[in-house]
Amino acid sequence: MPTENSRSALDLSALNLPWAGEPWMQTSLALLLLGASACLANWVAKRIVLKGVLRLLGRSPFEAEAGHVGAIVARLSNILPTVIVQAGISAVPGLPAELVALVHSLCAVIIILTLARALTATFTLGNELYQRRPDARSRPIKGYVQVANLLVYAAAAILVLAALMNQSPLLLLSGLGAMAAVLMLVFKDTILSLVASVQIGSNDMVRVGDWIEMPKLDANGDVIDIALHTVKVQNFDKTITTIPTYRLITESFRNWRGMTESGGRRIMRSLMIDQNAIGFLDEEDIARLSRFSVLRGYLQDRQDQIGKWNAAHARDEILDARRLTNLGTFRAYVLAYLRSRPDIATDKTLLVRQLAPGEHGLPLEIYAFATKTVWAQYEDVQADIFDHLLAILPEFGLRIFQRPAGSDFLFLAGEAGQRPDRNAPALLSTPCQRNP
Repeated sequence: MPTENSRSALDLSALNLPWAGEPWMQTSLALLLLGASACLANWVAKRIVLKGVLRLLGRSPFEAEAGHVGAIVARLSNILPTVIVQAGISAVPGLPAELVALVHSLCAVIIILTLARALTATFTLGNELYQRRPDARSRPIKGYVQVANLLVYAAAAILVLAALMNQSPLLLLSGLGAMAAVLMLVFKDTILSLVASVQIGSNDMVRVGDWIEMPKLDANGDVIDIALHTVKVQNFDKTITTIPTYRLITESFRNWRGMTESGGRRIMRSLMIDQNAIGFLDEEDIARLSRFSVLRGYLQDRQDQIGKWNAAHARDEILDARRLTNLGTFRAYVLAYLRSRPDIATDKTLLVRQLAPGEHGLPLEIYAFATKTVWAQYEDVQADIFDHLLAILPEFGLRIFQRPAGSDFLFLAGEAGQRPDRNAPALLSTPCQRNP
């Protein structure tokens, strides 16, 4: 007596074949027909539909994305033969109900995973398209894409378990409430990184290409990647430091982007002046220094101002009179020299100031901004300035303070009657003209 399953299955007895009535033969022919239908559907999807989509994309403005879209469509094309197998397996006669249910579940799992992979690939393609925008470097969305991919795979895992257990997904979701504490512990870093990514993006704290400095993690270089869990920094020695994203929120770091955008990089370095060399200028010194074009106007103005003040206030020519000093004139020269250089920003702070004197001399600090922000170019500008200042310093009767070296002691030994090395440079052989 025919069963309900056999009545709904394919009826092969109508073919009047001598072996058509055999159950195993009916099952084999039905499986063969089902497999041929699935292969035909797969061929149509891959050879016709996929090629048609690629040709349309090749003629559209999205030609560069044709390969990515083709990969997504190729994954989706695997769904069609799976659906045919899932729908047709019930029509195959002679199969146990348990086997039919297992095939149904496996087909559902394949469909779910295929859709999940296609969806995550779509998100990745959207991120690549977004990276072509001019503002993509300042507001990356890679972290959000990774969160979306994580949620998709989490939902796919729940649906796969529901399909294998032949239960409703809502039943599994209701059980997740009791596992919330465990999930919070397992995904603690992910949750912290997600919150940090939102704050970093909304506050525009870090961009790809920024130079950041985080001494606690030995990070000092350019940001090359911002992801959900990590931020990669390529240090100047070409090593890579990986920083957890949430550490950028919980700890302090320095971002040098403001310096780059301002167009000026600070120079703050001091010349240590020997205080014993500081003194007044006489008429001969003033005449000699007037040959510097950057000082002529300053010397003339200062002489006029000092002459008027002395005529009105000075009672004693030595004690009360104001006079030019070599250090003050040198400060004026340095300031005029810096303003004359095209690689020094004159629209930003420009100072030549004295700091508190100490055991190492009188610090004369140069505080300026170079127009070159690239590291190598900035160092060239700074070195060129101090090379010139160190070389011109003796013209003002000044000298740099430094601790005695071996050659200095040799010179002192020669002064005491011993014979010094003739090839040793006599660093202290030229006493100060002001205070010998």
